[in-house]
Amino acid sequence: MEYSADAYNAAAAGASAGSIIFSLALSVIMIVAMWKIFAKAGEPGWAAIVPIYNAYVEFKIAFGNGWLFLLCLIPFVGSIVALVCLFKLGKAFGKSTGFCIGLVLLSPIFLLILAFGNSQYQGA
Repeated sequence: MEYSADAYNAAAAGASAGSIIFSLALSVIMIVAMWKIFAKAGEPGWAAIVPIYNAYVEFKIAFGNGWLFLLCLIPFVGSIVALVCLFKLGKAFGKSTGFCIGLVLLSPIFLLILAFGNSQYQGA
């Protein structure tokens, strides 16, 4: 069976549009979750939408020192530091080790749970 270029282009456009819509929806969900988490920790919620400042605030909440986000700029080290930050973010809200592992593995879901659950910020 042979496909025409028009059919191929239509399928590719549909897949691209679906991917873009999914990415935008996931981005909005992550912004809402981080906004709520920042507010729970006593930081300004709007910081979730400012590109570099949001990393500073997240590290400030998780580690107590926001400038540690600069470690993310080091190749290979940055990936590990980002994962440790998610783990420590869960601990800063008094969550168990299992929840923190979930936060690392399925961030969007567990960030929503952290944001809209009844956990309180306990400090870094």
